[in-house]
Amino acid sequence: MDWTWLTDALARVQALMQYTLFTAGATRVTLWSVTYVLVLVWLLFWFTQRVQRWVIDGPVLRQRLDVNRRQVAGTLTRYAMLAVGLLVIVQTAGIDLTTFNVLAGAVGIGIGFGLQNIISNFVAGLIIMFERPIKIGDRVVVGATEGNVVAIGARSTTVLDNDNVTVIVPNSRFITDEVINWSHNDNKVRFRIPVTVAYGSDARLVARLLLEVAHADADVLEEPEPAVRFVGFGDDGIELELRAWSSNLLDRKGRLISQLNFAIYERFGAEGIEFPFPQRDLHIKSGVLNIRRADS
Repeated sequence: MDWTWLTDALARVQALMQYTLFTAGATRVTLWSVTYVLVLVWLLFWFTQRVQRWVIDGPVLRQRLDVNRRQVAGTLTRYAMLAVGLLVIVQTAGIDLTTFNVLAGAVGIGIGFGLQNIISNFVAGLIIMFERPIKIGDRVVVGATEGNVVAIGARSTTVLDNDNVTVIVPNSRFITDEVINWSHNDNKVRFRIPVTVAYGSDARLVARLLLEVAHADADVLEEPEPAVRFVGFGDDGIELELRAWSSNLLDRKGRLISQLNFAIYERFGAEGIEFPFPQRDLHIKSGVLNIRRADS
């Protein structure tokens, strides 16, 4: 069998791959070098991603570090491998980086202005990983977003809210904005439930009933123990506040407040304690007020 056609085809492909796209100083950039770089860069990103997942989820560090520290270790490992790998790929492709210094400087200035936000988020991500103001599993509130942190990346942090909606929050917001972290120290948080009862009610009895309702709720901690405060005298009634601690409903605050409100309403109804209706006293200092009954 004559294989001349195959030899000719390979020769044409080789000639095509050696086609010079442009020349920078003493460096000749060919189609082959560009293809070589693109393929190896893709493989490098794929490989470093697999290594990052192995560091985070692999058995080596699983028993020694928690998930947040493994996340930091995996991310830094990937960045280091990417930096070294990109330099090796470019050098082995025969591209002399010194010839691109001036061009890289000019392009870098333009890219720097265009990528300020991305760089800011990247640096903020490194700060978050090292200082750990937030970590995976924390219950956070940033702006109008409230939810659990499920992932911390180089550019953004993923927050899952109570509606099972994933919110991607830029990392810079966790550094520059005011952030509420409900579980930064521990999972114990105090909830405040305002209660208003009609004037004439026994305030001491109301306080005792509120404490009994709190102690009867399985989601309220016994230590620190719940407390009741007499807040003041409102326009419509006596204002009190039940303060109860919980550690297992940080992501369901509305549920705890709702079940306590249900219990308070039912208990007060059984004890005959009235909730006040809004009321206003009208005083007429002068003049005459005519009152007529409307015809039905």
